[in-house]
Amino acid sequence: MPSTLTNLSHRNARVLSAMNLAVLLAISTGCAAQTQPETPPVAPAPPVAAGGLPPAPPGDAPLPPPSAGPAPIVEEGTAVTAQARVSRFLINPEGDVDGFLTSDGALVRFPPHMSAQLTSAVHPGDNVQVSGWRDAGGDLKAQRIIDARSGQQLFDQPPLPGAQPLPRELRGAGLSRLNVQGQIVRITTAPRGEPDGVILVDGTVIKLTPPVAQQFPSLVQTGARVSAQGYGTRNQYGTALQATAFGSPGNLTRLYDRAPPSP
Repeated sequence: MPSTLTNLSHRNARVLSAMNLAVLLAISTGCAAQTQPETPPVAPAPPVAAGGLPPAPPGDAPLPPPSAGPAPIVEEGTAVTAQARVSRFLINPEGDVDGFLTSDGALVRFPPHMSAQLTSAVHPGDNVQVSGWRDAGGDLKAQRIIDARSGQQLFDQPPLPGAQPLPRELRGAGLSRLNVQGQIVRITTAPRGEPDGVILVDGTVIKLTPPVAQQFPSLVQTGARVSAQGYGTRNQYGTALQATAFGSPGNLTRLYDRAPPSP
């Protein structure tokens, strides 16, 4: 009997070991099945159009046509607002302040009949804001000037009603005969952009007519030294004259067959 019980115990132990091994294998197999990642479905390839290229996605706008040329240049008459520092006033041959040069060499024009208002509101060295229009020569024709120091504003306004300009025969009555010379710092232009005079380093303005200026292409240039005679004004704001003779120093050319009458 004892041997029989011993055999039964060994047989039961083997059965239990086999059952335990089966359970462990089943558990490990289940875990492996749970941790294995799923393979994502492969998207079908897009259809290929004739020529081997895929069709464009729906909804794409057509490409714009190529540009016909370079971007347009800003034209004369474009509105401009700029900050500037007043360098010096400029006058016309009659002695009216009709604009100023800025510290960076730009030329700002203002109506000569507002000379007194301009010189009382703005002074050399002041910072100003200028709004206006570019003319054909690139100069700024101011419509509004604001002085940063005083906050005072000037607007381009027509002459007062009833104000009459001097008769043509009297316009030169107060002019003086002047002789000037110096180095050109800037060329002035007529309304259509053609040269009509020069400004010297000291601010002297020499007025010429466009046909006369075209006769001196090598002299009507920035940096050239010139000389002129004519009739104009010299006052606290500067010097300006309408030239009757023009050329290099020591080599003047008379511009008109008949000199204008003396004032």
